[in-house]
Amino acid sequence: MTSSSDDPRWQRPGSPSLVDPEDDLPSATYGGDFETTAIPPYQGSPGSSSSGMDLLHEPEPLPYVQPAAGRYMSTGPVEIGPPIDDERVRAAGRRGTQDLGLLLLRAGFGALLIVHGLHKIFGWWGGNGLSGLRDSLTEMGYQHADILTYVAAGTQITAGVLLVLGLFTPLAAAAALAYLVNALLAAVASDGGRNLAFFLPAGHEYLLILIVLAASIVLTGPGRYGFDAGRGWARRPFIGSFLALLLGIGVGVGIWFLLNGANPLA
Repeated sequence: MTSSSDDPRWQRPGSPSLVDPEDDLPSATYGGDFETTAIPPYQGSPGSSSSGMDLLHEPEPLPYVQPAAGRYMSTGPVEIGPPIDDERVRAAGRRGTQDLGLLLLRAGFGALLIVHGLHKIFGWWGGNGLSGLRDSLTEMGYQHADILTYVAAGTQITAGVLLVLGLFTPLAAAAALAYLVNALLAAVASDGGRNLAFFLPAGHEYLLILIVLAASIVLTGPGRYGFDAGRGWARRPFIGSFLALLLGIGVGVGIWFLLNGANPLA
């Protein structure tokens, strides 16, 4: 069915030409009312380097640059510890009269050892000298009494001097401990092990007190007033001092069994 060209209903407004009604039919490729129209990206004018950011009047974003290792990035994990409490640090450094007490204990015990060593070597203050010490060791059953006489007296004097100076304190106190342990075994064995009394005059309280003093100095260290003040066993004695304590006891017992061989309790 066609229309007449003179029909005003088929004319476009403002146009003298006629409109074919078939021109308004949808094309074969029309996707319907839900068809979307793609908007081409803005490329700017030919020869221009601008992008779509110019439409929003925003500056171009800066390009990403990988930071150089070592300048802006850490090469390893960083451990963040708790804040340092200055008051706690100062409190740890305050020891009060502790070091003065250790000095008195160490120097007094060392001076006592020196006096006893001089008493044995030179016979001062009513001593019998080296000959009397040798006869005593021989009577108690020690072998090689001639050599052991010098070793015993020299150990007392050397350990005493080191303790007074606060030098090599754990080893000096361990040497004194070995001597005292050996002397206690000899004193117990002198009467066949029948006298185990503690109180004097027949008891062994004097030697036991000296043994406790020597062991205490080994474990506590010399304190700050001595030549060992900068060493670890003066600041925080622990494993080394415990090993020195075992060494002193072991050497004292070992010398007794090697050079005497008798059971003090037999």
